[in-house]
Amino acid sequence: MPKSAYGKMAASGARWSEKAPRGIVTAAALSGIWLMGFIILFLIKEGMPILSEVSILDIASGNRWYPVSSPPRYGMLPLFAGSCAVTLLSCVIAIPFGTAVALFISDVCPERAREFCKVSLEILGFLPSVVLGFLGMVVLAPWMQAKFELLSGLNMLNASFLLGVMILPTIATLSEDSLRAVSQSLRDASYALGATRFETMFKVVLPCASRGIVSAAILGMMRSVGETMVVLMASGGAALIPRFITDPVRPLTSTIAAEMGETPVGSPHYHALFFMGCLLMLFTCLLNMLVMKIESARRAK
Repeated sequence: MPKSAYGKMAASGARWSEKAPRGIVTAAALSGIWLMGFIILFLIKEGMPILSEVSILDIASGNRWYPVSSPPRYGMLPLFAGSCAVTLLSCVIAIPFGTAVALFISDVCPERAREFCKVSLEILGFLPSVVLGFLGMVVLAPWMQAKFELLSGLNMLNASFLLGVMILPTIATLSEDSLRAVSQSLRDASYALGATRFETMFKVVLPCASRGIVSAAILGMMRSVGETMVVLMASGGAALIPRFITDPVRPLTSTIAAEMGETPVGSPHYHALFFMGCLLMLFTCLLNMLVMKIESARRAK
C-alpha cells in the first residue's frame, strides 16, 4: 500500500478519535438539557390546572392547608413560610461554621492534617439524610423536649440544625477552594507589612474570596431548600406559620413527600402538590441565576 494511503488512514483515524469524544459529550449534554426541559414542562402541565380551582392570590395569601376538607383550602403561605424559615435558620447555623472551618483548613491547619480534614468533610457530606433525620427523631428531639420543656422536640430548630449539619460540608469545601485560590503573594505582602495571621485572614484573604464564599453559601441554601427527608422526619409536620424557632413547621418538600402517595391522580389536591414543585423549581432557578451572576462578576474582576 502506498505511503500516501497510510497517511490518509492515519489522518482519518486521528479525526475520528477527536470527533468521537466530542460527540459523546455533546450528546450527553443535549440529553441532560432535554431531560430538564421535559421535567419543567411536566411540572407546569400538572401544576397549572390548580389555578382553575383556586386563584393564585388565595394560594399565596391563604394560611390554611386543608386540601381534603369541604370546601378544600389550598393556602400555601404556612408551607412556604416553613420552607423559608427552616432554610434561613439552617444557613445562619451553617454559614459561619462552614466559613470558619474553611479558614482553618486553608490558613491554619498543618499540611499533614489538611488532607485528613478535607476527606472527613467529604465523608460528612455523603451522610444519608435519612440517617440525620433518624438521629434528630431519637436523639435530638427528646433532648430538646427535656432541656427546654417543650411539648415536642420535633420542630423548626431541630430540622434547621440537622440541615445545617447537612449543608456544612458543601459550604466549607467550596469556601476552602476559594480561600486557597487567593494568591500567596497577598498573604506574604500582608505579613511583610506587619499584619498578624488573624488580621491577614480577616482583612486580606476573606475579602478576596468573598464572592466564592457567597456562591458556596447560596449553593448550600439550594440544597437546604430541596431537602426532604430531614424536614419530613424532624420538623414536626404542622402547617402553621412559625412564630418561634421551637414551633413545628411543615415545609413544601415534606408536604409533597407525605401527601403525594395518597393523592388521587388528576384531583385538585394532586395538581396543588405539583404546583408546589413549580414553586420550588422557580426558587432554585432564581438562586442558581444568582450564583451564575456572582461567578461571572468574579471572573470579570
